[in-house]
Amino acid sequence: MADGWRWDATLFEGAAAHYERGRLPYAPGYAETLAAALGLDHRSRVLDVGCGPGTVTLDLAPLAGETIGLDPDSGMLAEARRRAGRRKVPGVRWVLGRAEDLPGDLGGGFQAVVFAQSFHWTDRDRVAATVLRMLAPGGAFVQVGDVKSAPPAVYAEIGDLVRRHLGPVRRAGQGALVNGTPGREDLVLARAGFGPVERIVVPAGEVVERTPDDLVAWTFSRSGSAPHLFGDRLAGFEHDLRALLGQGPFPERLPATEIRLWHSAQHTYTYAHTEEADDAE
Repeated sequence: MADGWRWDATLFEGAAAHYERGRLPYAPGYAETLAAALGLDHRSRVLDVGCGPGTVTLDLAPLAGETIGLDPDSGMLAEARRRAGRRKVPGVRWVLGRAEDLPGDLGGGFQAVVFAQSFHWTDRDRVAATVLRMLAPGGAFVQVGDVKSAPPAVYAEIGDLVRRHLGPVRRAGQGALVNGTPGREDLVLARAGFGPVERIVVPAGEVVERTPDDLVAWTFSRSGSAPHLFGDRLAGFEHDLRALLGQGPFPERLPATEIRLWHSAQHTYTYAHTEEADDAE
């Protein structure tokens, strides 16, 4: 969790409706690549932590036996259910809760516990240790994200506009990220008992034409510029944003997707086994 910042329920308030239009998709075939790497099949349990509107959850659901999406934002889960209905993806379980609440009633035996650009919002040492106990033998802690590259210049211009309206320090819920979000997941997961990381890059590269509406949605899908942060100045900010963007379009290359996998250093943990050990102490 970021230094000096505490999570609160407004972190992504109002952002869910903007995800589908605003966020670029992951690389084609990334879910199948992850499923093959972990040997997912109809017997596999998969948990997507910080699932948001179900982007990764719904892509993995047809490739696993039981898929669960966990998120602390009720608006995100409502959007996930809507998208599941539209895509006719049955049987996904949506759970309102934080990563710090795990395992709750979810138990263990997971082949994959996935964090798609969400782990940095959590109490990472605590969550990593819990996830290790929830994994089936051979299961993995998984991170999914974009391969970073130089973004189009318009994104820096949007960032400048957000700072002019909200101040120089990035906002996050009711607090601010003075030092940004933390990194070095490798050290966190090593402390928890995971082995070295395995990296898989799934290529993309198609150029898409982004419209001003797409970039407005992108802006409002982000924690640092979620709609609620602007209060009664929201309309004024959107007016300025659209004036900045003009008519567009904005060509953008779809980023490659990076999948990072960590297995238990011992490959022997299950949640039930560790629970018994804790009771013995």
